[in-house]
Amino acid sequence: MLCTLDNIWKYFNGEPLLKGINFTINEGERVGLVGRNGCGKTTLLSIITGNLGFDPSPENEGRLSFSGNCRIGYLEQGVGLSAECSVAEEMRKPFAELDREHERMVELEEALSGNLSDIEREKVEAEYSSVSTHFENNEGYLIDVKIKTVLNGMGFSGLDLTRSVNSLSGGERTRLSLAKLLLESPSLLILDEPTNHLDLDTMTWLEDYLLDYKGAILVVSHNRYFLDKVCTRICEIENGRLKSYSGNYSFYVKQKREDNLRQEKLYEAEQEKIKELQFFIDKNRVSATSAKAAKSKQHMLDRIVENAVEKPKMYEKSAKIRLEYDIEPPKEVFSAENVDISAGGKVLLESFSLNMRRGDKVGIIGKNGTGKTTILKTIQGINPHTKGRITWAQNVKIAYYDQKNEYLNPNNTVIEEIHHRYPRMTDYEVRSVLGSVLLTGENVFKEVGVISGGEKTKLSFALMSLKRGNFLVLDEPTNHLDISTKEVLEDALKDFIGTILFVSHDRYLLNKIADRVVEIRDGKAYEYKGNYDDYLRAREIEKADEMKAAVPSPKPIEKKQYRTKSQRAEDVRKKQEISELEKKISNLEKEISETEELICQPEIASDYQKMTELCQSLEDKKNELSELMDQWLEMQD
Repeated sequence: MLCTLDNIWKYFNGEPLLKGINFTINEGERVGLVGRNGCGKTTLLSIITGNLGFDPSPENEGRLSFSGNCRIGYLEQGVGLSAECSVAEEMRKPFAELDREHERMVELEEALSGNLSDIEREKVEAEYSSVSTHFENNEGYLIDVKIKTVLNGMGFSGLDLTRSVNSLSGGERTRLSLAKLLLESPSLLILDEPTNHLDLDTMTWLEDYLLDYKGAILVVSHNRYFLDKVCTRICEIENGRLKSYSGNYSFYVKQKREDNLRQEKLYEAEQEKIKELQFFIDKNRVSATSAKAAKSKQHMLDRIVENAVEKPKMYEKSAKIRLEYDIEPPKEVFSAENVDISAGGKVLLESFSLNMRRGDKVGIIGKNGTGKTTILKTIQGINPHTKGRITWAQNVKIAYYDQKNEYLNPNNTVIEEIHHRYPRMTDYEVRSVLGSVLLTGENVFKEVGVISGGEKTKLSFALMSLKRGNFLVLDEPTNHLDISTKEVLEDALKDFIGTILFVSHDRYLLNKIADRVVEIRDGKAYEYKGNYDDYLRAREIEKADEMKAAVPSPKPIEKKQYRTKSQRAEDVRKKQEISELEKKISNLEKEISETEELICQPEIASDYQKMTELCQSLEDKKNELSELMDQWLEMQD
């Protein structure tokens, strides 16, 4: 047991958000925390991390406890980095203790090389042995390898590590925060939407990395692929209560459906029993002969009502997104031919081409920074281009979703944002549209600048439904949405009979919507038929073909030519020299292996003089082996 929550309550404005949460995280567990936006997931994380207190419960005090070895690491968006530090300095901070140990080892080595009395030498050697053993056991010699592995995996392979953190974008800082947290390796790793700002390659790397993570993981995520691959338990917060399900996200969905159906049957059966009892009581209460039986039935009814089966929460209201249009465009709606895609004076793609017909649904994927968003802006004329041709058919009406919501006025209230664009709509009509995407009550009078990312996304789709465009251009449309709203949006996009061009890292969306996938890779666009799974299969075939092509073809058999006696003698001499070299190489490799085994022995590690001699000998042998291998290669040629 790493962490236990017992009867945790949290109130906001007098109303309970969390009700009697009981929750335990064990060592090595990978727990996914799910629920609708605003259900209290991030609040629960804040309570566990100590950033937020909990409230007294109606019955008794709640309790939050941790094991003695529990060390928490919490990913907060862009938090945990020093703006004035370089990337390299930030990535080194998790290893500060090991770096101090290494500095101490250097100091001790220098002391051992000087004149010391026997007592002093023994004391220094003992300290050196202790420090070096701890340093090696904690993989101090692998620090640079670890940093490079994590930075490469998180998409920073080409980054100048001397750059200051302050010079990075918001998304880059979030990824760097996650990289630093992974290097810290806490015993309980808490992640809040870790896949935001990650491209598909980085997301896949993170999933694989977390599968091998030694500590426990608690993650809030709306990414269903991620939850399926990483998590071994799913906990859902619904109506303030937390319920745990063993298995990954797909198993949770199946189990919850079965639990709801079972509870619904129990509820209906119990309600039928209550009706029967009430009917009997009402009929026999006044009868002298059966009043006693009616009283007995009343006691039975009271016990049932007191412990009644809760009505299943299958009927929670979901968002309703309807995307329709009025004008039918021609069959050929759009084409881009050899268009240059540029941003900030930098050419991202020299030649981009794409043709779309009415009803096509094309998903664009690729690493961050490859130009996906810039493509969407360029084809709409928001960004300029200097060559190529972009053609839109007549009667095409574009509805654009921008992931940064730059076209929303942060000073308007939610209701004003729609009124200013559609002034003829009544308050009732506007609130009906907002209500369909679950923006209701006092939320409609909040300023756009203060509502959550998910609420901004819902507002943007309310505006899109009013625009009635026949060509949707979408940039990461499922970002910030909870899973249930994502599913509603996916269904709306799947049922939309118009044309869709969208950028996404959401693999569920790509599988459900796309009939073509365009990957931006190495400054070029590659087109694949089908959805995301079809794209993966095609890429596997391409990679296999590339590997086959990389293997050199066998040389053609040449016709045997006559060789002179002196040439044959020279061949024999070379073979003998090669054989001698191979013997020397084999002996050296054996000696190197034996020396390395010696160095690893505790008695050698504690003897500084012997350790120094063996390390020097090992270096000499490796240099000699390198020279012999060069000679051997030359003679083989």
